[in-house]
Amino acid sequence: MLYRTLSDEEYRDAAGRILYEDNHLLVVNKRAGEIVQADKTSDETLTDLYKAFIAMRDSKPGSVFVGVPHRLDRPVSGITMLARTSKALARLNEMFREGAIHKYYWALVCAEPPQPEGKLSGYIWRNEAKNKSYMCRPGALRKDARLAELEYRLLCRTDRYWLLEVKLLTGRHHQIRCQLSDMGCVIKGDLKYGAPRSNPDGCINLHSRRVNFVHPVRKEEMTIEAPLPHSWDRLIPPDAALTY
Repeated sequence: MLYRTLSDEEYRDAAGRILYEDNHLLVVNKRAGEIVQADKTSDETLTDLYKAFIAMRDSKPGSVFVGVPHRLDRPVSGITMLARTSKALARLNEMFREGAIHKYYWALVCAEPPQPEGKLSGYIWRNEAKNKSYMCRPGALRKDARLAELEYRLLCRTDRYWLLEVKLLTGRHHQIRCQLSDMGCVIKGDLKYGAPRSNPDGCINLHSRRVNFVHPVRKEEMTIEAPLPHSWDRLIPPDAALTY
């Protein structure tokens, strides 16, 4: 199979965003705006980009296997785990289903949370036509609703925003965006869930920051962290008093 040839700049950029790689796993720092898997647009996917990268780097004449055990929403940045073997893909899929991969996100929100830390639990349903999720109200539980749970804690406050760390306990469609908005803490730039204005690049300030898991093949404990996008630099001063 032929893959497109990356420019020198594209090649260096793809290489620089690899957070971890071995024969079974490839973990990369996704940019906001990239898509992990094909959608109705014709935009190149993150998966195809790294297939082309591996084919060039390793001089592979045949097809390159890159499997997708999970994905991030297009406007979200950060850690994206990919599988380099079918064995790793099958095991990662099982680990995600069982909640064995612990995911932590950073969210920059437009209002102070009611408590500095807490747990959010409720039922969410997805409107496919609008590509949006909604919380079920008490006494109005839908048959297609699913339990959604997360934990959050306040890391710091900036001049205009509050930085939260969110630990996902379940993995529902738009879960963090929906539940934080329902709490009154809409994510900066997230027009779909109530932000007053968009970000210039169309992204939202939600970043997959850290994962903890046991390697699906080697069975070693692993922690991987993704640097924040540069667009966050002016929003979170380097001397901000992070509480974590």
